[in-house]
Amino acid sequence: MPQIRASLGTIFLSFLAGAAAQGITSAQSLANLTYAGPPPNNTKVLILGGGMAGVIAARTLHEQCMDDFVIVDAKTELGGRMIQKPFGIPGREVVVEMGANWIHGTQCGDGPANPVWKLAQKHNLSTVYTDFDGNISFFDYNGPNNYSAIFHASVDAANNATRLWDNEVDMDLRSAYGYMGVKPKTPQEQACEWYQVDYKCGLTLVSGMQSPSQTSWLASAWNTNFTYNPEVGGYSDVDMMSVDPRGMAYILQAEATDFLKTNQVLFNETVEAIHYSEDGVVVLTAGGYNLTAEHVLVTFSVGVLQNTDVVFQPPFPNWKREAINSIEMGIYTKIFLQFNDTFWFNTEMGLYADKQRGRYPVWQNLDHPKYFPGSGVIFATVTGDYSNYVEQLNTTEVQDEVMDVLRAVYPNITVPDPVDIHIPTWGSNALYRGSFSSWGASFVPGHSDNLRATVDGRVWFAGEATSLKHFGLLHGAYFEGQSVAREIAACIKDGQCSGISHEATVKNAQPYPNNLQ
Repeated sequence: MPQIRASLGTIFLSFLAGAAAQGITSAQSLANLTYAGPPPNNTKVLILGGGMAGVIAARTLHEQCMDDFVIVDAKTELGGRMIQKPFGIPGREVVVEMGANWIHGTQCGDGPANPVWKLAQKHNLSTVYTDFDGNISFFDYNGPNNYSAIFHASVDAANNATRLWDNEVDMDLRSAYGYMGVKPKTPQEQACEWYQVDYKCGLTLVSGMQSPSQTSWLASAWNTNFTYNPEVGGYSDVDMMSVDPRGMAYILQAEATDFLKTNQVLFNETVEAIHYSEDGVVVLTAGGYNLTAEHVLVTFSVGVLQNTDVVFQPPFPNWKREAINSIEMGIYTKIFLQFNDTFWFNTEMGLYADKQRGRYPVWQNLDHPKYFPGSGVIFATVTGDYSNYVEQLNTTEVQDEVMDVLRAVYPNITVPDPVDIHIPTWGSNALYRGSFSSWGASFVPGHSDNLRATVDGRVWFAGEATSLKHFGLLHGAYFEGQSVAREIAACIKDGQCSGISHEATVKNAQPYPNNLQ
């Protein structure tokens, strides 16, 4: 059991420290930076997006003595998909995370440390260990039902499915489970599979958030091992959850104050179009800015690129369009509820088996002593197609559905209505178009290479989706921002370069038979 760091949230239940947790203006964000006037219209590097990849890229350029850059962000503060929200009725508010909530893999002994964990330690982020598999209660549509034996068998199957293989062909996790003799049939078996694949894959294996038939066996194995297994270069098998009232984004905002100046960031400007040529780039924003630069680093989510929310002119070449559309943008939805009184399980996690797979199956008890005791807050999680379904409903309809589940789980008590509810909508939000990336079955590494490859030596890409080892994870975005910024710096210093190379045509590992009729 890892050491639990002191939780500020458990000490100051209704204390909301810092403007970041309250939702701040651009002027308030700029006030935390060294004043150097407004940003220029022309710069060497435009960094589009102020999330993990964008801020670490800016820091890396600064470390290379290259400060001629501007971050452009549609929000009024740095953080990207790390978004916190004060939630609850007055006097009982806690800060909950809409997006990234956990640091996956920390450090084992003197081994390599997850760089996001190092940032959290540097800036004193309050975190606690989440015991996903060892502190859990079980329910189904008839109420409490202890199917822990089924659950632990599912844990073992997931562990076997994510071991590293040697040059074997990829297949989806459903096929992999069948290959290992695992064939969930009952609602309880399906709920346990959902927990390991759709839920924990969405949290930690990260080629999840989709059903097993939509999830790459090979990519999920890589992703898991390179994060959790120190024997192959991972960090540790520990997940640390932020309970800091400043919000998880604080680690990025605090890091930015070490080097970022007011003339290096433009807040509250949504990018509408990017024009590029051998002469440079022009970025057009909704607020009327025409920003020019030698290079542009695009850190938008792959969901934004897939939905053409930003117009690229000229359009991307075929190899880039294919790469962008070869990866999934999954949705991971937390549905937060607050009640006057706590009536539910006293464990950290609860698993509900419904007759419909993926219907509000996972519940996390934020009233637990490790998190926010006395808050009366619990949240349900849905992913993938069910997240898309939930986003089509209004708040009342979602509340009715989740309350049907809670009343089925506790049939012998009167379950009250919540006093507050909040439902993020990642899929329909034009700034994100999803939560984080996920490789589907028949994953081909050439697509990953082309996703991060430079277009015309001017348009660069970085983010969690471009990381082959750590896609979908904050530390994947960290490494990509750092790596690509070094490439850009070297390119500028050399005076000319073609950028990160691409494969003109991504082919199968083996050709199709030539005798097909």
